[in-house]
Amino acid sequence: MEQIYTIPVNEKFEASAADASCGCPMCALYRKLEEDELDLILGASMMEPDVRIKTNKLGFCRTHYDMMFVRKNRLGMALTLESHLKELQGDLSKGFLGTVMGRPDQKPARRIGELESSCYVCGRIDFHFQHMAETVVLLFDTDETFVEKLKQQPYFCLPHYRLLLEKASARLGKKRLPAFCEITEKVVKGYLETLTDDVSWFCKKFDYRYDKEPWKNSKDSVERAIKFLRSDLHRNEK
Repeated sequence: MEQIYTIPVNEKFEASAADASCGCPMCALYRKLEEDELDLILGASMMEPDVRIKTNKLGFCRTHYDMMFVRKNRLGMALTLESHLKELQGDLSKGFLGTVMGRPDQKPARRIGELESSCYVCGRIDFHFQHMAETVVLLFDTDETFVEKLKQQPYFCLPHYRLLLEKASARLGKKRLPAFCEITEKVVKGYLETLTDDVSWFCKKFDYRYDKEPWKNSKDSVERAIKFLRSDLHRNEK
């Protein structure tokens, strides 16, 4: 287990245990990875030849194009785009000649299809994030203090709850797996029950019979339900 993953996992789990508003610790880890990768691609990594080769081939998804665009480094983004577009000119022109000669070439369509399903930043995040999820399981198995942190989490969003269960099933033995599943299930089940009640109360507040009743903890329940169901990623706060 590499120290590089142990430190951030512990930090985010401690933060969420201490302050429920931090939300799912796995979402927080993802956002930190995303911020770091965006900083790198528009900064220190931008002109590295090996990185440029990869960004030319993979490009970026629309989400990360948008997040890079608002970070106010248009020159850095333009330089990356210039190199990427020039390479695409070469890739796509191979098909133009075949079309002119009456022999349509499928290479451009394949190249565009590959580009639509790839993103340099997404790939980098996923590589590290998978290791972080594995580190959660390994810490549970080797560090008793981390077990307590796991119990104190406010919730795990459903996509990351699934990921943790999959990593646990692959890495824990028959003796330890039930304990991991029991702890994470208790966290998720407790939050789901509370969230359901909050959303139900939010709905009731639109009935005139409940007009004078307090909102309780329901005002942001719709937003919280979305974060629980689909994760809380890609915050564009800059």
